[in-house]
Amino acid sequence: MAKVYFTDLRTTPTRSLFSKIETLLERAQIAKKVQKNDLVAIKLHFGEHGNAAYLRPVFLRVVVDKVKSLGGKPFLTDSNTLYVGSRSNAVSHLKTAIENGFDYSCVGCPVVIAGGLRGQTGTKVPIQGEVLKEVHIAQEIVEADALIAVSHFKGHELSGFGGALKNLGMGCATRTGKMEQHSSVAPMVNSKLCKGCGLCVPYCPGNAIYAGKKIAEIDGAKCVGCGECVVVCPSKAIEIQWNEEQQKFQQKIVEYAAGSLKGKEKKSLFLNFLMQIDPCCDCYPNNDAPIVRDIGILGSADPVAIDTASNDLVMAEEGLPNTALKRGLGKGEDKWRSLHPSIDWNIQLDHGERLKMGERAYTLVKV
Repeated sequence: MAKVYFTDLRTTPTRSLFSKIETLLERAQIAKKVQKNDLVAIKLHFGEHGNAAYLRPVFLRVVVDKVKSLGGKPFLTDSNTLYVGSRSNAVSHLKTAIENGFDYSCVGCPVVIAGGLRGQTGTKVPIQGEVLKEVHIAQEIVEADALIAVSHFKGHELSGFGGALKNLGMGCATRTGKMEQHSSVAPMVNSKLCKGCGLCVPYCPGNAIYAGKKIAEIDGAKCVGCGECVVVCPSKAIEIQWNEEQQKFQQKIVEYAAGSLKGKEKKSLFLNFLMQIDPCCDCYPNNDAPIVRDIGILGSADPVAIDTASNDLVMAEEGLPNTALKRGLGKGEDKWRSLHPSIDWNIQLDHGERLKMGERAYTLVKV
């Protein structure tokens, strides 16, 4: 069984949270992953402008310092988004990262936006997927010698939850890759809720939405399925149409994750932070109240096992009142299905195991 190392958030004057993160890295054998002069991509989510649930930059400083101590050359990275927001091009993305605290003075290393200026600089990576045989991965990820994925574990409206696999699969893809992953997910307009305000129109990267006489209308042939309209609609009138293709969406995420790790399978490491566990992705221009208490931090060399363990820990918690979690509040109840009833989040974990990226069986080791 894979080993997943876990630390809770209790500290003492002689053992801070920072030292606990360093211990997790050591127990997960970071010294075997990073060699002298390795260019080490530390993959994270810099947080959308207006969202405050992203990981604290000082946590990343611990990872950076540890890589430096091993002789590696770290850089923080994320790829540009498909949707129109504060991270859709490298200039705006870097500005958002700095405004959110990810600058050299805080994290101690450069910030490199992966995928080039407009998110299209990448490499076609051949894989042995069930859905895809090649994936479009950002050039900076491909060229890195080692990869450390640092993920804020939370809910996700398209995959149930987002952890290491989601961070890698969607976050390491070029814009073409992101479009390929989303292409089977098409939103619809609820005519009973739409006010015809037109706010969604300028946010659509595919120019697929136009303001009709009374309500917005979506051209399915142009839609890239990014879900941005779902996020920005103030009336919650734009909804995802769930069908059998939703399974392929999760499978594509995992296959893209496999592509991002190709050639670095033995030089990769994963940290999941189970803190401020929101109902939806950090790509929103806001963050909602956490659905469960802050739990802890996990580290592993197995991306499937760490996401499985993170998921199990969340499920074991009692849901917090006065949040988006209106049912499934009890310990052991499925928090993700309560939030996103149509999503079977097991798909991504099962698919990762079938692709031999890792295993769902794990041993949780408290450190």
